[in-house]
Amino acid sequence: MTVEVGIARETAAGERRVALTPETCRKFIAAGARVRIERDAGRAAGCTDDAYAQAGAEVVADAAAALDAAQLVLCVQPPTVERIATLREGAVLVGLLAPEADPARADALRARGVQAFPLERLPRTTRAQAMDVLSSQAGMAGYKAVLIAATLAPRFFPMLTTAAGTIRPSKVLVIGAGVAGLQAIATARRLGAQVEGFDVRPETREQIESLGGRFLDLGVSAAGTGGYARALTDEERAEQQRRLAEHLKSVDVVVCTAAVPGRRAPVIVTAPMVAALRPGSVIVDLAAETGGNCAATRPGETIDVEGVTVAGPLDLASMGAVHASEMYARNVLNFASLLLKDGALVLDWDDDLVAKTAWPSRDAIAAPVAGAIAAA
Repeated sequence: MTVEVGIARETAAGERRVALTPETCRKFIAAGARVRIERDAGRAAGCTDDAYAQAGAEVVADAAAALDAAQLVLCVQPPTVERIATLREGAVLVGLLAPEADPARADALRARGVQAFPLERLPRTTRAQAMDVLSSQAGMAGYKAVLIAATLAPRFFPMLTTAAGTIRPSKVLVIGAGVAGLQAIATARRLGAQVEGFDVRPETREQIESLGGRFLDLGVSAAGTGGYARALTDEERAEQQRRLAEHLKSVDVVVCTAAVPGRRAPVIVTAPMVAALRPGSVIVDLAAETGGNCAATRPGETIDVEGVTVAGPLDLASMGAVHASEMYARNVLNFASLLLKDGALVLDWDDDLVAKTAWPSRDAIAAPVAGAIAAA
């Protein structure tokens, strides 16, 4: 039995990525799937309709034609409530879905009996690395954040020796040494800046130093589980902020990337710290989408705070849509391969990655989905 795979154009404002590239399209078709994709769905990511057609996909005129018969729907960002209402009843939806962030979206998914697989819920295990969309997209975000900082900064990043004298290199501090933070450190170093990295997880020291950065030790250790930091105690936070406030007085650029899964981003750079920065300093806050690591951050805006530029860019990975889409589409293909067997859609609830990524849980919705698959 051939599974129908559908992809429509993304509806989120400014989103340029696509969940299927011609490369992954060929692999879905080789696995026995039939693929329909809405016209121009991949254009902003450098994927033409002709390329999809040559890969074996059927390019259709609109979202309805792409999705109405699809058993497996692939996306980047969550579909609108209106689009969810048009999905085939019992369809399987794979993407960055955040179903619990919007009650209306969650209700719409339940009403259609959709089995969602929000890839942000994927367990962070060795086996799941090839499916880890958070890591692949964070790499692009960290890269773009430093380029934004370099553009906003009224200084050179590298040291320059000129006829007018020597220009000292900019001093860049990256807060958070996850994938985005490490990419930011590497990019700032390539641009010639003096780079420091700070993270409350002591095991990140070696990673920061391997990229040519200096590990900033503020005397606080908060190693957590799953590769994330745990929340700090009040005493730890006070000591961290005291030491950080003093250090920031000598920094030209701050790139914030710290996150705690499932929670608002921790505020690390307080309003008094921003006020104490030298005029001309720049803060780029990658955590803006979850509230921001900087107290002055306004998500989606770049503002001036008494001579300090604070940028809160959103959806940074979309700025590098071509390579971000290539990585994301491979992640999606690798996860979707767990759901395909002999060209048919099969949900193996004994597979740890399938069971732990699913939303709602198996008990809540497995029966309607199974019925829809059987009727296909």
